[in-house]
Amino acid sequence: MADSKPIECWMTDMDGVLVHEGRLIPGADEFITRLRDTGRPFLVLTNNSIYTPRDLQFRLRNSGIDLPVESIWTSALATASFLDDQRPQGSAYVVGEAGLTTALHEIGYVLTDNAPDYVVLGETRTYSFEAVTTAIRLIKGGARWVATNPDPTGPSPDGVLPATGAVAALISRATGVDPYFIGKPNSLMMRAALNRLEAHSETTVMVGDRMDTDIIAGLEAGMRTVLVLTGITQAEEVERYPYRPNRVVASIADLVGEI
Repeated sequence: MADSKPIECWMTDMDGVLVHEGRLIPGADEFITRLRDTGRPFLVLTNNSIYTPRDLQFRLRNSGIDLPVESIWTSALATASFLDDQRPQGSAYVVGEAGLTTALHEIGYVLTDNAPDYVVLGETRTYSFEAVTTAIRLIKGGARWVATNPDPTGPSPDGVLPATGAVAALISRATGVDPYFIGKPNSLMMRAALNRLEAHSETTVMVGDRMDTDIIAGLEAGMRTVLVLTGITQAEEVERYPYRPNRVVASIADLVGEI
């Protein structure tokens, strides 16, 4: 990248950049290995809040990518960081799975349906009518509402699945209240990641496969951005957006030589 300041840190999305439906994208293992061998600070990011970083580390290792658990930054961790900053030692009613509940437990939050400070909506494969109803009643009763990410759908081997954003829309319609979304494209998640790395945005690159989440989040956080064409956004779609990545490459393999 022909920029005045050298690249010191790297951030990369997970799904569509390193793996696709659990399978290694060629070159992703070399990319991570090069980062580790050179000692470059880096984080792997995901909007998925289902899994803990340790779970994701195991899943990535099974696909052929080995990285420290500390190098994984999820929307669940970003949400916990936000809540810890806004209302330390608070309480929350959570609609989500282990990735989210574990992150909140680790910051000292109490999980309860008895007058919680927050309703927190995350990703889950088992949304229940009862849990959604409880969330609606608590929000209408005055609980603050945040959601881990706005993605309306997620991938699966059988096709798309409804995701956090879709369920959030249902709850919004029922309550008349919109949540505060923490994950991408909110640059808050990126700023928290930069703080975690003790990095500066001007010397950090964000690599992603989606213009509407990864690229805009990196752009708004002041980072340089690279779009890879192994995920959601295709080459012919880039010009539809009013903003552009600094570069577009075929895959993460094209960046290995730049580390």
